[in-house]
Amino acid sequence: MTTTQKAVALAALMIGIAVLAVFEIIPEQFAQFGPMALLAMFPGIWLGRSSRCARGC
Repeated sequence: MTTTQKAVALAALMIGIAVLAVFEIIPEQFAQFGPMALLAMFPGIWLGRSSRCARGC
């Protein structure tokens, strides 16, 4: 999966959280902090680290 695909997937997750909050499927408190939690759980996506470069760049 390329970095662009990972970023698009992360953005889709963030939008999905917002949509679920609008329809009151998830609590508002989770929707407020969900995107930041996603960034904390997947730092390689927003930092742009590639597994290829981590080995020996």
